[in-house]
Amino acid sequence: MVAALGAGRQITVLSRGRVEPLPGVDVLRADRRDPGTLAAVLAGRRFDFTVDLAAYDAEGVEALWRVPRASLGRYVLVSSGQVYLVRVGVKPPFRESDFAGPLMKAPREGSPDSAQWRYGIGKRRAEIALRSLRRRYGVRALALRLPVLHGEDDPTRRLWAWLERLLDGGPILLPEGGRRATRFLEVTEAAGLIARLAEGKWPERAAYNLAPARSTSLKRFLQLAARAAGVEPRFVAIRSRDLARQGLTLDALPFAGRWSSVLDARRARGELEFEASGPEQWLPRVVRWHLERRPASHPGYAQRERETELAERLRRAPPTRTRSSSA
Repeated sequence: MVAALGAGRQITVLSRGRVEPLPGVDVLRADRRDPGTLAAVLAGRRFDFTVDLAAYDAEGVEALWRVPRASLGRYVLVSSGQVYLVRVGVKPPFRESDFAGPLMKAPREGSPDSAQWRYGIGKRRAEIALRSLRRRYGVRALALRLPVLHGEDDPTRRLWAWLERLLDGGPILLPEGGRRATRFLEVTEAAGLIARLAEGKWPERAAYNLAPARSTSLKRFLQLAARAAGVEPRFVAIRSRDLARQGLTLDALPFAGRWSSVLDARRARGELEFEASGPEQWLPRVVRWHLERRPASHPGYAQRERETELAERLRRAPPTRTRSSSA
């Protein structure tokens, strides 16, 4: 992001944690949940453009704009396609108009879906706060709703979770046979658009989806990853509910569950001239980075031995016969 926004601009990073020093980058440390320290570092400062990567609720957005005598300039909230996944009655690919409407009930606290639901609800509240700023004060602000991002040095290690399985040579359980659609986005393409928003005419809308125009099945995506890694995948289809019955968690197999959004980005293509490439273009480079760096193991890989045992049993099982009928 810093590289994309560079080109002679003066860059300031605000973080509550440690930030690696970068040449020509001013680093401020403050927690937005602490109004005193936030005001101490931002009061009286003026910025032309602000990119908010860490607002997870309404309070996070409002805290920045309450700082006295601080001017944030144009404001981009990096939001998430998860704002649609907590809706009911809508189907992917999601359009911006799908934001409004009834929400799903909160999952049981501590359940696998609970944290994901809170994230989606929090991002919705952050966006609602942004819309209020636009309406009440004329703030030039918008939200960019992103799907799963891929790129080098990805701290989530979600792609690495699959590459680990591909590289160990064993059979790989693939929920629903990998039919789930994906529209992943490469991180530098999102950063490039954000950098363009710093200048030129400001968009009129309050929210835009970013995603490629076409879907790729999860199986096809993993086949492309396997090809880039130089291995032959051994997929074994399984239903998600059967995986759960065996005590295996779907969280260990990223992108295979419901918490991976598929977005319709026609508005961004038409109004922001944003064109995202498919995984055929960027995945080989991202896979190569992972192979060269070999990140720490994904937490979900801990269940790999049990996955392999189940996959081998399924491979040896005789095919299920279906009863035919005649009219």
